[in-house]
Amino acid sequence: MRAVTVSKSELNVSDVAAPTPGNGQLVLDVVRCGICGSDLHARHHADAVADIAAEIGYTGFMRPNESVVLGHEFSGIVSAVGRGSRLKEGTPVVSFPLLRKGSEVHTTGLSVHAPGGYAEQVLVQDALSIAIPNGLATDVAALTEPLAVGLHAVRRGEVGKGQVAIVIGCGPVGLAVIMMLKAQGVRTVIASDFSAGRRALATTCGADVVVDPATESPYSSAASHGHIVGGPEMFELGVSTVEKLGKLPVPWPLVWRAADKLGAATPKHPVIFECVGVPGVIEEIISTAPLASRVVVVGVCMEPDRFRPSMAINKEIDLRFVLGYTPLEFHDALHLLADGKVNAEPIITGVVGLEGVSGAFDALKDPETHAKILIDPTSSATTPVPR
Repeated sequence: MRAVTVSKSELNVSDVAAPTPGNGQLVLDVVRCGICGSDLHARHHADAVADIAAEIGYTGFMRPNESVVLGHEFSGIVSAVGRGSRLKEGTPVVSFPLLRKGSEVHTTGLSVHAPGGYAEQVLVQDALSIAIPNGLATDVAALTEPLAVGLHAVRRGEVGKGQVAIVIGCGPVGLAVIMMLKAQGVRTVIASDFSAGRRALATTCGADVVVDPATESPYSSAASHGHIVGGPEMFELGVSTVEKLGKLPVPWPLVWRAADKLGAATPKHPVIFECVGVPGVIEEIISTAPLASRVVVVGVCMEPDRFRPSMAINKEIDLRFVLGYTPLEFHDALHLLADGKVNAEPIITGVVGLEGVSGAFDALKDPETHAKILIDPTSSATTPVPR
């Protein structure tokens, strides 16, 4: 079968062996496969990612000298089933991108042991595959994986509906976070990006306020939201609170403890999603965000970075990092799409065939033109065309 392979950072359309399903496995005819930022990173930084993965015990991540079929954001039609499989041939599905190989489990599309969806066919686990519900278009269903990334980030952020969420960077990951924030009922979402095209997409995806950080800080409205932006304000809050509570007929510690149990004693703070992934962004957020902000790092920075712990300490910044998603979040992301609670179609900015993948990688460098490019293995398009 035909597939796009990467080796030593070079992308080529090659003939590779067609997959055969083992017990509990399926072969899918790929309908669409998204090009992910992780694929762009893996193409040029495979060793760096593999070294980190090895440090946490996974040695199967791709290396530059290996020939790997990329692609972990895919949808397809079941074309062959292994023994013990639940799903039947002809079923349209999406699949969580992990593949069992003997006693090991590998990352589909990011390991030589688990070829991905930049191909006519892909091998998947039946247990991790979900039939596409409610007549959802199979090509749109390919967005399940990136939306699951956004959903996982939002859940890790523990954003209340009344809290302000601020999304820094409106590429595909940032847009997925925006969509999932609105799907979870968050009322105020502020999005920030230097690109006018991405800011327009952020508005389409539901952002309530969109700013150009070259001319306006995403935190400029902090005071109007009740966020504390300086140390003196925090000092004053502590003193004035005790003074006011001291006038009550009951001891002020009792009232404070009761308020604490209700979550009313914590200063208002935003939840900030870092979706850029370049050196210096975490430090900039820590330095400029309101006090007590929760920062969820979603962007993948491939280079060593640094920030000032003393600044984060003085501002009591809550810093969280996220990776991927759970099988339940993958399931939930699909159903949010299928139930019409999330409309992700606007982020699909082009479709290419296998011969157009290399050009699509280049096209994705222009944030004004493209967000998510999908691969259609049956297409002859060598440049991105509208869906």
